[in-house]
Amino acid sequence: MASGEDVPAAEIPGQPTSQSPPPLEEPTEPREPLPPKPDQSQPAPQTPTGRPTGGSAEAFSQGGSYLTNAQGVRLPDSDHSLKAGRRGPVLLQDHHLREKIMHFDHERIPERVVHARGAAAHGVFKSYGTAESVTKAAFLRKDVETPVFTRFSTVIGSRGSSDTVRDTRGFATKFYTSEGVYDLVGNNIAVFFIQDGIKFPDVVHAVKPHPDREIPQAQSAHDTFWDFLSLHTEAMHHTMWAMSDRGIPLSYRTMEGFGVHTWRLVNEQGETTLAKLHWKPKAGVHSLVWEEAQVTNGVDPDFHRRDLADAIEAGAYPQWELGIQTFPDTPDQTFEGIDLLDSTKIVPEELAPVQPVGLLTLNANPSNYFAETEQVAFHVGHLVPGIDVTDDPLLAGRLFSYLDTQLTRLGGPNFAQLPINRPHAPVNDMLRDGMHQTAVHRGGAPYKPNSLDAGCPFFAGSEEGGYVEVPAPVEAAEKVRQAPESFADHFTQPRLFWLSLSPVEREHLISAFTFELGKCYENAIKERTLRALAEVDPYLCGQVADGLGLPAPEATRELPSVRPSPALSQVGQKWPTKGRTIGIIADDNSDLAAVRALREEILDGDMIPLVIAPTGGTIGSEGDDPVTVQRSFATGRSVECDALLVVGAPAQGGDAFGTRDAKAWNGGADEAVDPRALLMLTEAYRHAKPLGALSTARQVFDTAGIPVDAPGVVVGADAGDVLGNVVELLAYHRVWERFPAYA
Repeated sequence: MASGEDVPAAEIPGQPTSQSPPPLEEPTEPREPLPPKPDQSQPAPQTPTGRPTGGSAEAFSQGGSYLTNAQGVRLPDSDHSLKAGRRGPVLLQDHHLREKIMHFDHERIPERVVHARGAAAHGVFKSYGTAESVTKAAFLRKDVETPVFTRFSTVIGSRGSSDTVRDTRGFATKFYTSEGVYDLVGNNIAVFFIQDGIKFPDVVHAVKPHPDREIPQAQSAHDTFWDFLSLHTEAMHHTMWAMSDRGIPLSYRTMEGFGVHTWRLVNEQGETTLAKLHWKPKAGVHSLVWEEAQVTNGVDPDFHRRDLADAIEAGAYPQWELGIQTFPDTPDQTFEGIDLLDSTKIVPEELAPVQPVGLLTLNANPSNYFAETEQVAFHVGHLVPGIDVTDDPLLAGRLFSYLDTQLTRLGGPNFAQLPINRPHAPVNDMLRDGMHQTAVHRGGAPYKPNSLDAGCPFFAGSEEGGYVEVPAPVEAAEKVRQAPESFADHFTQPRLFWLSLSPVEREHLISAFTFELGKCYENAIKERTLRALAEVDPYLCGQVADGLGLPAPEATRELPSVRPSPALSQVGQKWPTKGRTIGIIADDNSDLAAVRALREEILDGDMIPLVIAPTGGTIGSEGDDPVTVQRSFATGRSVECDALLVVGAPAQGGDAFGTRDAKAWNGGADEAVDPRALLMLTEAYRHAKPLGALSTARQVFDTAGIPVDAPGVVVGADAGDVLGNVVELLAYHRVWERFPAYA
């Protein structure tokens, strides 16, 4: 799968088995394990020392028709402990019970302190060759294809938290290059909270749940976070991004990624260039609105991981272009007055355009979450020749932290030998023994220099592809615990971010600050944060202060004049609609020919149709070609769809009453249309999603109180025309005109 070949798209993504449908009765005839689903892949069959095995990826899977213990001994029963008689005590000699319970007791490993909740996929990265002038990295040569494994994550919450919380997201990609593993470990926000790695425990302790009650989970809307932020204003720029729509992405597929730090690239001639790395989603950068995120957390806390997996299974492979901003490697390591070693600063794209250097395509889901997504181990120090670090003090802390945490999580120093972490390049490391050592090393001299192993392994200089650090000069100076003077400006770039947003996005940011601070108990924390916001913008500060019922302080300095960066806004551009989900509301009385035609046209457009009907099963079951229902009114919600089409006016279902389904409560009104269908439409309208209906279903909009002449509402007699107009609107992600915003 990582080579990029296509697989058949699933008609209904998310089915849990490759056998469809499964038999009603439990199978009793022995057979080999089922094959994986077409959308799934596994780690490449490499040995612990990076050699290709020549076998298939299935070599890692279980085999045989019969249940065995861990030693391969077949078992006659796994439902009953060995007892002294049917009602007697359990016998200590039950070795199968002991093994089964022992393994279960140790199934869980410590979750990541941050980035615990994640989702991942296999894929391939194809280089355009446009980076060859600035780096000698082999995987960035023209047309080179490199298998990858990419993991997305939230930062704050535990593994059991929800996906659509307001949070920073991790975007980490492991490149299995011919020169060894390269890890690009970034976030969906271009800057970070802190400038120095020594403060990382502080920001994490502040944003994590309060230590006395272990609440709130996966949220920054609490006192300890805002206490830290208001006392530590270098975090303001990152916080502005997090409080903006960027903090609640629509999906992992529509999320930017950033390497955050400035890196040093080295070309074949030994020339160096400083660079920032970016992932640009081909589908565009889109977000949820706050109410949408809250509803989604309740109805589908796995929304982002489900969306990623279903899109891949449906053949709508997510894609990102890797781009680089490049800067001269000057002694002061600044560009246009911006300190490139300060991870709380960006370089606007208008000053240094992002140059595309390759395309990432995720085309296969993991076969086993634990073995792959949970055990994958990233490290910013996993570098290849042509990419080197800089003196960024935040990066220095990360270079220490990642290796250290793997020792605790993965049980020892040999985590690189886990299948998902194995390099696709030969390994001869002289690292021996340790917990979970699965390589069988030969030779008697694991040291250098040696003669007993004929001198092997030998050193490799740069000409032989060895990793040689750039001999960057180090300034002779006193040892101090201080920051450069250029790190002291905490407000100019937050102001740049604020002024770069559209009016709608600014309103959302005001709402987020007001909500988060409104959840704090201590007024001093709110007042202190308002002081910081006053240094960013008086309107922002004043609106948040009004929402909190507090006076708005004034700035202590003249606010800087900045040039907005349009690239920071998510509004106004047009994007491909590939992989977007369109809901079709219908019932048995709808025009089923139109429903079938819409489904086919949506699929032909590389989008995902979701038929929503009063009950599950099928509609049109009396005919020869029934339509499969993916969501009933009881299980569906508008937040799953990017747009809605109404093909009929479904009457109230048999379960449409509040005791059975609270969504059906309508205050006792005798509606002709099921109130849950109306709820979907009014939610989607409120969230500025495109809506369409056939002329015969126009009454549904009337009943829902949705003006048919409102922006983004399409009514017509021809289903194809209605769909075409809705897809055209969907290219802008939302009907932004529907949001009221200040001028």
